[in-house]
Amino acid sequence: MCKLIRKLSFSLLLIVSNSALANPHTSLFENKNILILGGTGFLGRAIIAKLLEHNPKSIVVFGRDEVKHFNLNRFYSNNEKIQNIIGNIRDYNQVHAATRNIDIVFHAAALKRIDILETNVKECIKTNILGSMNVFNACVENQVEKVIFISTDKACAPINTYGACKFVSEKIFTNYDKKKINTQFMVARYGNVLESTGSVIPIFTDKIKRGDDITLTDNRMTRFIISKEQAVRLVFDALLYGEGGEIFTSKLPAMKIPDLIEILKKEYNSDSNIRMIGLRPGEKIHEILLNESEIIRAFSFKDYYIIKPSTNHTTTRSLYLEEGSPASESLREAYSSHTEIVAQQELYSLLKNHGILC
Repeated sequence: MCKLIRKLSFSLLLIVSNSALANPHTSLFENKNILILGGTGFLGRAIIAKLLEHNPKSIVVFGRDEVKHFNLNRFYSNNEKIQNIIGNIRDYNQVHAATRNIDIVFHAAALKRIDILETNVKECIKTNILGSMNVFNACVENQVEKVIFISTDKACAPINTYGACKFVSEKIFTNYDKKKINTQFMVARYGNVLESTGSVIPIFTDKIKRGDDITLTDNRMTRFIISKEQAVRLVFDALLYGEGGEIFTSKLPAMKIPDLIEILKKEYNSDSNIRMIGLRPGEKIHEILLNESEIIRAFSFKDYYIIKPSTNHTTTRSLYLEEGSPASESLREAYSSHTEIVAQQELYSLLKNHGILC
């Protein structure tokens, strides 16, 4: 009976309005004040585009680069729902002011260049750890309803400064005391998004078009395949299904980077050479989204793996526990890109379906 009541309660939560019947995310965002930290970046812009479909009351975009703010406003023709704040998450007072009267926070602000951060460790700590602590504390102080932290595969079994800092930040947003804190914090973890800033497809494509050699760090390299739309859906669904403290990650196909290069060369009728340059500082050969230690507290639900926090939390409602299954039933080792590789022809079809190829 208790299980039935919890399921009915969750269903009622989704059916808030007629529009929510068509898209349950509307029940989350409609008439809400939303803050996006790092909102002028690739993912932030994608989140803004989808949020506007759900009639939020306001979208506050917080970021350091005034030129990106200007371009964002110009793109949206100075949409009155979009507000801009030039700021840095290192500054607690700025973050505290930005989170006042906010219902939902997307925390996507970070320093991300892995190789550069290997020699700028202190700066990485200041932004990616201390800045995240500022976000956490400000949201608690201002009683924000829900917060989603955007993490990375690099945080799973980290080997570089960026990943280590993101790993610590994940703990900030998962291992908190839910008995004393009402704000719900969740984490979304994924790898490089197709065509995102600094990702391999734009880099390889530019080199091919210029006729330059294509540089490859290691011919064993593999990566998960996730589109911008899938990344946004993961983040939205984490807010929808999470009760606080979970890490959400998607079930995804993966590719060999040499296969990707061959497909792009054929697409552009290129005879560019592939030049091996060796691993960059801090670079991983494979992406890992779920390590062996996390499998024992993870659940398989819909298109996701959901990792419960390593500290004990009370459970108020969690549809993924009711309808999901332990991840250990399907995973016998870490969930890594090297175990999910698709054939080159399937990769071609996936890239075509995602609009990467004409």
